[in-house]
Amino acid sequence: MMQQLDMNSEEFKTELQKTEKFTDKVCESQGWVYGANEDVNEGVIMGLARHKLLFGKRFCPCFMVEPDPQKEGKFKSTDDRICPCKPAIEKEIPETGICHCQIFCTPEYKEEQLKEMAAKEKAKEELAKVSKKEA
Repeated sequence: MMQQLDMNSEEFKTELQKTEKFTDKVCESQGWVYGANEDVNEGVIMGLARHKLLFGKRFCPCFMVEPDPQKEGKFKSTDDRICPCKPAIEKEIPETGICHCQIFCTPEYKEEQLKEMAAKEKAKEELAKVSKKEA
């Protein structure tokens, strides 16, 4: 059964603030920026804070966390993905520009994301104009 956590508790709010500072420092130290999708960033930061409180480490929220059979009372995740994870640092961001969770990316990748988002928004607006004319 999944452990429950009161996300309105002072304990969670405090950890969330610490985790936001932590992710800011990760960006600063690695030369990364946050991905363009604010909802994704917020969700990942909340997941990291939740894992820190539940399991004692900021395990990546995109991967399962389970008891570590080698260490009583300790936990592990797939590929031992603790933020910022080794696969993101060594492979994902250098090769694709963004990590699996899509919270951290290169400034160049974010610039492309923003251009793509703006183009999609413009296309939606144009489509809406055409739809209105046809109606």
